[in-house]
Amino acid sequence: MTLLTLLLQMANDIVPVATDLAPVAKAGASIGAGIAAIGAGIGIGNIGRGALESIARQPESAGDIRSNMIVSAALIEGVAFFAIVVCLLVVFV
Repeated sequence: MTLLTLLLQMANDIVPVATDLAPVAKAGASIGAGIAAIGAGIGIGNIGRGALESIARQPESAGDIRSNMIVSAALIEGVAFFAIVVCLLVVFV
């Protein structure tokens, strides 16, 4: 018996148990999507606050700070979007 066959058999044995927990999984995924959105908002807010403080202390480096802030905010939004999509896939699939 190959490893793949063994894993598929184990997954098939788990499926009836997992269907009983579907409402709990959907509730957890919904809460996870909300937490991901709130976390991203807090993170981007902290980046903006830090960038404004940095620009106020050193106005001559405003361009570098602003570009780094935009890149960081984009990365946070990408991770948050991925988390929300994964959570919503659990809810709708």
